[in-house]
Amino acid sequence: MKKLTFLLFGFLFFTINSFSFSPPDEGMWLPMFVDRLNYVDMQEMGLQLTAEEIYSINNSSLKDAIVGLSTSSTPNGYFCTGGIVSDKGLLFTNHHCGYDIVQQHSSLEHDYLADGFWAMDLSEELPNEELTASFLIRMDNVTDSIIPFLSDTLTEADRRSKIRETRNRLKEAASEDGKHHVVVKSFFGGNEYYLFVYEVYEDVRLVGAPPSSIGKFGGDTDNWMWPRHTGDFTIFRVYSAPDGSPAKYSEENVPLNPKHFIPVSIKGVEKDDFAMIWGYPGGTNRYMTSYGVQYNVEEFAPALIDLLGKQLEILKEDMDVDREVKIKYASNYAGLANGWKYFIGQSRGVKKLYVIDKKKEIEKDFTKWVNADEARKEKYGDVLNEIEQGYDKLGKMVEPLMYINLGLMAPGIVSFAQEFTQYQQQLEDIKENPEAPTETAESLRESAKEHFKDYNAPTDKKILAGLYQMYANNIPEDEYPDFFKEINKKYKGDFNKYADYIFEKSIFTSEDKVNTFLDNPSAKKLVRDPALILAGNVMGSLMAAGGQYRAAQTALNHGNRLFIAGLREMNPDKVFYPDANSTLRLSYGSVLDYYPADAVHYDYITHLSGVMEKEDPDNDEFIVPAKLKELYEKKDYGRYGKDGKLIVGFLTTNDITGGNSGSPVINGNGELIGLAFDGNWEAMSGDIAFEPELQRTICVDSQYILFIIDKFAGAQNLIDELTIIQ
Repeated sequence: MKKLTFLLFGFLFFTINSFSFSPPDEGMWLPMFVDRLNYVDMQEMGLQLTAEEIYSINNSSLKDAIVGLSTSSTPNGYFCTGGIVSDKGLLFTNHHCGYDIVQQHSSLEHDYLADGFWAMDLSEELPNEELTASFLIRMDNVTDSIIPFLSDTLTEADRRSKIRETRNRLKEAASEDGKHHVVVKSFFGGNEYYLFVYEVYEDVRLVGAPPSSIGKFGGDTDNWMWPRHTGDFTIFRVYSAPDGSPAKYSEENVPLNPKHFIPVSIKGVEKDDFAMIWGYPGGTNRYMTSYGVQYNVEEFAPALIDLLGKQLEILKEDMDVDREVKIKYASNYAGLANGWKYFIGQSRGVKKLYVIDKKKEIEKDFTKWVNADEARKEKYGDVLNEIEQGYDKLGKMVEPLMYINLGLMAPGIVSFAQEFTQYQQQLEDIKENPEAPTETAESLRESAKEHFKDYNAPTDKKILAGLYQMYANNIPEDEYPDFFKEINKKYKGDFNKYADYIFEKSIFTSEDKVNTFLDNPSAKKLVRDPALILAGNVMGSLMAAGGQYRAAQTALNHGNRLFIAGLREMNPDKVFYPDANSTLRLSYGSVLDYYPADAVHYDYITHLSGVMEKEDPDNDEFIVPAKLKELYEKKDYGRYGKDGKLIVGFLTTNDITGGNSGSPVINGNGELIGLAFDGNWEAMSGDIAFEPELQRTICVDSQYILFIIDKFAGAQNLIDELTIIQ
């Protein structure tokens, strides 16, 4: 379910790349252009490094210390960012970025989520089968290798085919016979293309994580909010083969000797200090039209908010009464809650900041510019109408699609049963390929082991009943797929009874049942399993609805591409930056406070005293560890505090978005001053429209990170490994 959910988010929400010109501190810039576009401004703000020290393909530079984190050995994007902080491959990222990894290593006997985890030497570091770390080697502009070969007469489907063919050729040429991982991505709505060459390291081990009472302090209540008091950091280490090359996990691997690592400053920050943030921001839509924004607010977000909210309600009910269930679903719950609150905040921000009205003003200017010239009218005259019609089509189909994917497909029993579809076919065709079922069965045993580790059947049964009831209540009956009509009729709308039937009759409710079946498999039994039947029906409906959605999106892409091209043509003297698309970017700004509302002022730093002020022993989100209270009461901050105070977090004006979580925040001397981990509630519409007066990045201070490692955890081995600037 988790993979399908994130795929849907990506393909529904981040499908439109666009651009913006930049007021102060706005912009997620491609590092290869820093010398030409940004360097003078950065120097004036406090940068002391040369352009070559920032980005170089020939010498060690800051870019070589920035890591994209993924669960793939050939990633096309990154869920978080990390920064290398030692000559032994030590990596700092956010606690919420490592949360899923920590959860996977946790159990009732070793609850690292609750208690934290600290490796006191290399032998105690924990391997992670899927986690990878990607380092960018270089990026190249390959627009001239693609755009000139795309005729205006090509259909969108033929255009995509031609681009894919050229991309594959470029990637193969740059991979050095598979030595490097290569990605080619579109920018400015498909008007430009860039190639990225990476080294992907597949041995990344968990080194340290504070307890959730520090790393997740404030929980969902404080998420996206300032003032913030969260020690949001986790520590990993990248390993390589003995010769320094990428390698899968092996006991023979050694800590990576990186091309560059970032010294850690504990000097503290002051107002107006220069700050730059490096990372892999996932997606922005800064020049989405008013039609797109309206679609997001009125069609896309409401269904998503309702569906995620229902899952959270069910999960929380069981997690609150059963510690084992809490551990199992902790990571899934955190991810759902983050997305749920994000879309609530974005919808609120769009309305509160009149984003749609601002977009309409841009479109008004665009139309006036187009109509002033016959050639422009011929090329761009129908663009806005095409975009409006495209979003109208999407709006009619997005809710049913959302309810299938995040509703009908969401229960774990459905998504897991779907994995047995191929096995069923192999059993039916066993005479043609007698070896295939045996090989697949072993793979399914491993999948079952992984699935049931974090699965609770009674909770999943509630999710199925609750979400299927939501589908029945919110989708018109004449739009039900045939299989759902039959279910609704047979059980007379009682989805608790239907859930009882599924979970009583299916083999997919426990690992023991699955393994017993695999010991003596039968195609006949599999074909009759109600969960597998349901999974097949749901997947069929999802594929049909998804195909229709993609077709509508393809038509919309044409209008969007022309709109962006026209806007750039309309503003030839503006400096443009491309929307985020999970490629390496840097943003630069300053440490700064802000005024969120009339008569309200927020300072730019928070202190450990604020943690104590928020403490609530009866609220799981605001529990303070006894040792942290003891250190606070004694003011035992070591070299990390000043004048009896310890800074926890700070604000900057940097431009970030999802994917920048864990990004190193770096001062003008190239030293780590913190990790970016959140945006602020008042500017939740920032992915669509940057708000310079309100938009802030929330960062955990490097002093607090080192204080927790040193004084709280006693991990002197890690402190000794760092280059600390004081």
